Amino acid sequence: MQIQSQINTNSADFKENAAHNEGLAETLRERQRLVAFARPERVLQRHAERGKLLVRERIEAILDPESPFLELSPLAAWELYDGEAPSAGIVTGIGRVQGLEVMIIANDPTVKGGTYFPETVKKHLRAQ
Repeated sequence: MQIQSQINTNSADFKENAAHNEGLAETLRERQRLVAFARPERVLQRHAERGKLLVRERIEAILDPESPFLELSPLAAWELYDGEAPSAGIVTGIGRVQGLEVMIIANDPTVKGGTYFPETVKKHLRAQ
């Protein structure tokens, strides 16, 4: 059975809504990139000099090859703490390890040295 739709994808309303929603989606993607990768260069350099992997690199290293990772609440603590708590300092999500779907909780030491914020605790508890 196929779902039928009365939506006219050529209408001005549809095109306006589609453009608006694409703009919102791009804003979301940009914010997700920021929280995932925007760190002061000195912090990243010090981390690398110590021979440590970044939090998302550690997660990637344990996931089964080519398997997806569904990150949960990547925008936790967005616009709080002067932007110094990306993802609330912790990455949580669902991934596949040795063929099993597992919950992954990984602390991000590049965020205030691994400090827990109130949002970090909430995010950690939600993942449990």
